[in-house]
Amino acid sequence: MDLKIVQVEKPAEINFILGQSHFIKTVEDIYEAIIQSVPGVRFGVAFCEASQDCLVRWTGNDEEMIEMARKNAQNIGSGHSFIVFLDGAFPINILNAIKMVPEVCHIFCATANETGVVIAELDDSRAILGVMDGKKPKGIETSEDIKIRKEFLRKIGYKQ
Repeated sequence: MDLKIVQVEKPAEINFILGQSHFIKTVEDIYEAIIQSVPGVRFGVAFCEASQDCLVRWTGNDEEMIEMARKNAQNIGSGHSFIVFLDGAFPINILNAIKMVPEVCHIFCATANETGVVIAELDDSRAILGVMDGKKPKGIETSEDIKIRKEFLRKIGYKQ
C-alpha cells in the first residue's frame, strides 16, 4: 500500500465539500439538493464511480466549477468520493441538504482552506484516509479574539 497526499487545486476564495457516497445517482441528487437550497449559486459536482465503468460522473450549472470538480475528482481518484465546488454560497448554506442525500455516507471537509487529501492506494483501488484542512493552531483565543469573532459573525449576518 502506498500513501499519498493530493492537493485540492482551486482559487483561494472558492469553497468546496469533499465526501463519500455509495451510488451512481449521487451526482443528480446532490445537484437537486444544492439547487433547492441556494437559488443562484454557481457550482460543479463530480463523483468517482467505484465499479462498472469507473468513470468520473459530473454535473453542475457553471463550467468553471464543473471543470474544477472533474479535475480534482480525477486527481483524488478514490472510489465513491464526491467533490462539490461553490461560488456564490458557503458550505454552511448547503451542508445539511447534502448530508440528507440518501447516498451520502460521510463528509470529510467543507472549506475554502488549502487542503491535502490523504490517500491510500493499493493496486487499482484508492481510499481517502482523511484531510489536512488549513493550518495548525497558533495559540488560544483571547478575550479580544472572542470580541472580534462575535463582531465578525454579526457583521456577516450569521448571528444577531
